[in-house]
Amino acid sequence: MKSNSTGYVFTLLAISIFAIQDGISKHLVSAYPPLLVAMIRYWAFMLFAIAMASRAPGGLRRNVRTKHPALQIARGLLLAAQIVVAISSFVIVGLAHSQAIFSSGPLMVAMLSIPILGEKVGWRRWLAICFGFVGVLLILKPESGVFDVRFLVPLSGALLFSFYVVLTRYVSREDSAMTSFFYTGVVGAVAMSCIGPFFWTTLAPHDWIFMGILCLTGVSSHYFLIRAYDLLDAVVIQPLTYLQLVLSAIIGVSIFGEKLSAPMILGALIVVAAGIFTIWREHALARTRPKAGKASAD
Repeated sequence: MKSNSTGYVFTLLAISIFAIQDGISKHLVSAYPPLLVAMIRYWAFMLFAIAMASRAPGGLRRNVRTKHPALQIARGLLLAAQIVVAISSFVIVGLAHSQAIFSSGPLMVAMLSIPILGEKVGWRRWLAICFGFVGVLLILKPESGVFDVRFLVPLSGALLFSFYVVLTRYVSREDSAMTSFFYTGVVGAVAMSCIGPFFWTTLAPHDWIFMGILCLTGVSSHYFLIRAYDLLDAVVIQPLTYLQLVLSAIIGVSIFGEKLSAPMILGALIVVAAGIFTIWREHALARTRPKAGKASAD
């Protein structure tokens, strides 16, 4: 496994910046329409994606070529929708609760990979998935005894992102990672630019500073994550991304005054444990399949 200290530094930088980005997003969306915030954020992301694709081997012309144009557009639209839902969720249910529910993403990806990618999920991963969703139920445990419909917002965000991840895996069979990254930025920016202007609201001068920082965090976090994947294997990076849940909870509690309940904390721990096992098991099987020549029973 290729790894070094620089890769870990890039990973931790990316995770920390993602958490800060979420906090800034919550601040801005508390005062301005989510579609407006997402649109401006995507403008910076699009410029970054074009610049990265232009500098990559083959240049922009090569990295624009795709064998799955419809799916690449669908990916871009899914992520754009997910970002709007996610930043809305930060205000509706809070940073900590949102990230706790988003952490169920790998479990949803494992389930969606069966019908979309044709993957096989054995009893170990099914057990982890079921165990993880018990954790989700704990996170959603209503204190009043009645289910809070607001939790449907982060749940839908987790589902949207899971579809995005599965489609990304599908197109990666023939398209390069840089091609997918290019379409993620450009398609999302175009989609947001078609809708966002209808929600235009003049930002206060000090909030333009926050918006500028948000754009910088969006670019820098993705840059550091790309560098991390150049140096570390995905199986090393993906479990570390759960640190974002911890950092977001700290920001939510210390800055926004959010409260963490015991069921929510326990549920998050269960979801994270199940997610890490699912990720590890998937990569372990991926290493054994080429040698075995057939899918292993997991």
